[in-house]
Amino acid sequence: MVNKVILIGNLGADAEVRRLESGAAVAKLSVATNESYKDKNGEFQTNTEWHNVVVWRYLAERAEQQCKKGKQVYIEGKLTHRKYQDANGNDKYITEVVGAVMRVLGTKEGDSNYSMPTASDEPAFAKKAASNNGSAPMATAPKPEEVTDAAGDDLPF
Repeated sequence: MVNKVILIGNLGADAEVRRLESGAAVAKLSVATNESYKDKNGEFQTNTEWHNVVVWRYLAERAEQQCKKGKQVYIEGKLTHRKYQDANGNDKYITEVVGAVMRVLGTKEGDSNYSMPTASDEPAFAKKAASNNGSAPMATAPKPEEVTDAAGDDLPF
């Protein structure tokens, strides 16, 4: 069985980061992807799809520093669905991508304030992992069910 999602899109807002009582960081990202097509009249149309993305620990800390509105990101992870209760006790359902790999690719065209991250931006454990197998460094996230806040809920933001 395979549950894999790959997104390349633009951030709709700065990363929203929280820290749990245990010290673990969790970040919520809003990523927009666009699909363009010609309609029956030959006019180009664009559909924008918004995706809820959650990243944990090291990826959340990187998101806090690097994920700003308008930047283009690459996200690789898995699709999840969960249920939680809002403040009024109503059941809410959410679909989100739990990111395991995140790369900040750049910004929208015309913004020259972006510089590509260098190898020194990666943590030591990622550098070591890359040197062991010859591939690019990748940080991985824990399973969301492994981390809960003090109240024991699933952090519905």
